[in-house]
Amino acid sequence: MTTADVTSVVVRLKLSLLRNGLRQSGGRRAAYVVSAVLVLLFGALQLLGLVALRGHAHAESVVVLLTAVLALGWAVMPLFFPGGDETLDPTRLVMLPLRPRPLVRALLAASLVGIGPLFTLLLLTGSVITVAHGGAAYAVGVVAVVLALLVCVALARAVAAANIRLLTSRKGRDLAVLSGLVIAIGAQLVNFGAQRLGSSGLAQLAPAGDVVKWVPPASAIGAVDSVSSGSYGTAALQLALSAGALAALIAVWSRHLTRLMTSPDGSTLQVSAEPAARGRSGSGLSRLLPAGRTGTVMERSLRYVWRDPKTKAAWVTSLAIGLIVPVFNALQGTGSVYFACFAAGMLGIQMYNQFGQDTSAFWIVALTISSARDAYVELRGRALALLVITLPYATLVTVVTTAMLGDWARLPEVLGLSFALLGAMLATGAWTSARFPYSIPQEGYKNVAPGQTGLAWISIFGGMVSAALLASPVIAAAIWANVAQGGDSWGWLLLPAGAAYGAAITWAGLRLAAPRTAARLPEILTAVSKG
Repeated sequence: MTTADVTSVVVRLKLSLLRNGLRQSGGRRAAYVVSAVLVLLFGALQLLGLVALRGHAHAESVVVLLTAVLALGWAVMPLFFPGGDETLDPTRLVMLPLRPRPLVRALLAASLVGIGPLFTLLLLTGSVITVAHGGAAYAVGVVAVVLALLVCVALARAVAAANIRLLTSRKGRDLAVLSGLVIAIGAQLVNFGAQRLGSSGLAQLAPAGDVVKWVPPASAIGAVDSVSSGSYGTAALQLALSAGALAALIAVWSRHLTRLMTSPDGSTLQVSAEPAARGRSGSGLSRLLPAGRTGTVMERSLRYVWRDPKTKAAWVTSLAIGLIVPVFNALQGTGSVYFACFAAGMLGIQMYNQFGQDTSAFWIVALTISSARDAYVELRGRALALLVITLPYATLVTVVTTAMLGDWARLPEVLGLSFALLGAMLATGAWTSARFPYSIPQEGYKNVAPGQTGLAWISIFGGMVSAALLASPVIAAAIWANVAQGGDSWGWLLLPAGAAYGAAITWAGLRLAAPRTAARLPEILTAVSKG
C-alpha cells in the first residue's frame, strides 16, 4: 500500500468514525451541529475583528502573538480538555503492518479534518489579511497559513504521542495533574494580560511581538508582514524557521510513534501490587462518613478524586482556577469580592457527568439501582462527597479574597451567593448527568469518546446557563440589596438565605434527576461505556 493509499484510508476512517458516532442518536447530531455552528461563528467573528485591525500600527504584534497562543492551545488542549481534536488514537493501530512515516502523514491529514482545524484556519487567514499588503505578501500568506496550520497540528500530535504512555500508566498519569495546574495558571495569565491591554492599549505588545515573530509558527505570519515592508530576506528566514519546526516536529512525532508501536506497554506493571490495597477495609475515611449506601457512595467518589488521574487532574485544575481568578484580580487592584463566587462555580462543574466518571464500571453501580429511591441515594452521596471539598474551599477563597480587598461588609453576601450558585450547579449537574451522559476514555489522551464532544459541551455549558438561571433569585436579591437598600443593612441576610436556597434547590434537583436516572439506566450505561 502506498503512502497516498494509507492517507486516503485513514482520512476515510476518521470521517466514518465521526459519521457513525453522529448516527447513534438525534440528540448527539443536534449537539454536534450546535457546537460546530457556535465555534465557526466565533471564528468568523474573530476573522472579522482581525480584518478590522488592518492598517493599525501594532497589528503585526497582535497577529503573531495570536498565532503563538493558537499553537500553545493546540499543544495542550487535546491532553487536558474535552474539546480537543478527535483524531485517531495511534495505539489502536499497533497491530497493523504500517511504517511510521506513511502513518505520520496519514494521521497528519486526518488531523486536519474537524472543527478545530477549520477554526484555526479562520484565525490564521484573518491574521494574514491583517498584515498583507501587495500581491507578493498575499502569495507568501498562502504558504504561511499552510505552514502555521501544519505546525499547530503536528505539535498537537507530537505532544499527544509523547504523552500517551504517561497518561495510560498509573503513576505517570498522576504527573499530568501538574500540567493541568500549569495550564490553568497560564490561561489566567493570558486573561490578565488581555485585561491590561484593554486599559493600556496595544502598544505594549510590541516588545513581545518582536520576539515572538521569530518563534514558529508565529514566524510564518511574521514573514507576511516582512514581505509587506519589503524585507524579503527576513521573510525567507522566518518561513524557513517555520518549515524547520514542522520538519522537526514530524521527526519527533515519528520517533515517538515508532517507540509507541514497537515497545511493550508498561501500564499494567503495578496491577500485582493492588490486591493488597483493595483488601484493606475500615480506613479512617470510611469511619468519618455516614453508614449505609450514602457513606459508601461518598467514599467511592472521594477515592476517585484521589486515585483516578483524569478525575484528579480535573479537580486540581478547578481548585487552581477557582483561587487564581479572584486572587490575581485582587492583586492587580481590579478585583471584586464577587469574583470569589468563581470558586463555587468551578467546583460545581465536577457534578456534571457523574456517571461518565465511572466509565464501564458504572454497570456495577447500575445493578444496585432498581428504583427512583436508589437513584436518589446514589446521587445524594455523590453530591455530599463533592460538598465535603467544595463548601470549605469556597468559604476559604471567599474569606481570602475579602481579606485582600478589605471589604468585610460584603463577606456574608458573597458567601450566600456562592452557596446558592453551588446548589444550583449540583441540581443541574445531577439532571444533566442522567440526561446527557458521555464517556471519559481511560486509555489515551482523549477526555471524551469520539462523536460525543458536542454532547459534552452542550451538557456542561447548558447546565451552567441553567444553574445561573436557577440562582437568579438570590442574584437579584443581592442586586436589590446593593442598589435599592445600600447593601450594608440587608446584605448579611443573604448568607442564610443563600445557604437555604442552595440546599433546597439541590434537594429539588436530586429529586427530579432520580426518576430519570432510574428510567434511563440502559441508555446511561451504553453512553458511558463507549470509551
